[in-house]
Amino acid sequence: MTGVRRCANQGMTEPKRTSLSVQAERTLLVGALLGNSSADPADPLGELRSLARTAGAAVVDEVIARPAKINPGIYIGSGKAQEIAQRVQVGDIHTVIFDNDLSPAQIRELEKIVCAKVLDRSELILDIFAAHARTAESRLQVELAQLEYTYPRLTHMWPHLERIAGGAAAATGGIGTRGPGEKQIEIDRRLVQKRVSMLKGQIDRIDRRKTREVRSRGEQAFTVCLVGYTNAGKSTLMNRLTNAGALVADQLFSTLDTKTRRWDLGDGESVLLSDTVGFLRDLPHHLVASFRATLEEAIHADLLLHIADASHDRVEQQMSAAEAVLAELGCGEHRRLLVLNKIDRITDPTIRMVLAGKHPEAVFLSAATGEGLDELTRRVAHRSLGEPMRVTLRANAANGRLMQYIAQHAQVQHESFTDSTAHIEATMAQRRVEQLRSFGGDVQIVCCAS
Repeated sequence: MTGVRRCANQGMTEPKRTSLSVQAERTLLVGALLGNSSADPADPLGELRSLARTAGAAVVDEVIARPAKINPGIYIGSGKAQEIAQRVQVGDIHTVIFDNDLSPAQIRELEKIVCAKVLDRSELILDIFAAHARTAESRLQVELAQLEYTYPRLTHMWPHLERIAGGAAAATGGIGTRGPGEKQIEIDRRLVQKRVSMLKGQIDRIDRRKTREVRSRGEQAFTVCLVGYTNAGKSTLMNRLTNAGALVADQLFSTLDTKTRRWDLGDGESVLLSDTVGFLRDLPHHLVASFRATLEEAIHADLLLHIADASHDRVEQQMSAAEAVLAELGCGEHRRLLVLNKIDRITDPTIRMVLAGKHPEAVFLSAATGEGLDELTRRVAHRSLGEPMRVTLRANAANGRLMQYIAQHAQVQHESFTDSTAHIEATMAQRRVEQLRSFGGDVQIVCCAS
């Protein structure tokens, strides 16, 4: 049973702070829209609503505040805080979630006023990540992000932190109490710092190993990575293209761990395809840093497939949010291809026309039905092979495998023979030319030009 404490201003009781449980907590959402807000003006709380439901909350009420400036004490105005308190009491609400990042002091003061548990946006996202972490690697990353979020908030989280170990008792001469004394908060901070240092060391070793693995794969094959806003359909597309068996769920952050599988493009060509954690608007910076090892696939990929939900009302905002995270990871200049997914859900053809006008190079597809997958495969195959090049070759005509390779993968313009040497002028994709070098001395690239 959830413990309770006395609500200071109304004589009521309120629940102690705990993370969101799997049971549906009655929840009120609050969005404080400032001048620089990145929320969708048409539905400012749409994303927070999805996050709350993913965490297991039952959203029963919503409040929009438009403060002229941030109140340093409670973030919003006192009148709006009292309005929230009344709605909490009338609606029997257990949790209030802000679509903003609050300071520890602001959370503490708001809880006194509204008499309910108060969470901010970062704490909600961390709770969802903790619930969905499946591997040892992702659990380490989530724990590090949680501790880095918690550390500056220790002062206001537990009432025991102001107790003194030593100091005051030393004056009375208690046995074992004489000494310099130390606040409990300092002990807790030192414990957190020690744990953070250990986690960073473990994750750093994982990061270095992951970097070596990704670079090694990149040397052996063309690498493609699925990136984009959470719940855009990346895992469904991964399964459709590679039979990867990735978890597919209609909720945010259903995938936290990277999967890499071989994608057969046809004609004997294949690439390595990876699925990564989804992005989000205003994703906490410490969370992005903690999951850098998981996102290593995107950082080193030869091609990024930016998957977006074409049927979503806020698809443009979601694409912008994903691009912002990619820029933060250092992927701003990466080669990428925009893939507009879920076109089977678009009922108004005008929407597709507008998107096609804004993004003429995008691939339109449905991972659910398979429509458009052939075009995506063709475009990726073209990217993986590189631009066509004019080449002049001298090849050992007795090497049947070499001559067959040239016949299959080159457009031959001229061919002549001198003894056992073939003189060939042809057009080949850049990657095909590089693969010719594997035939060693049986082939000589006399010259080539793009």
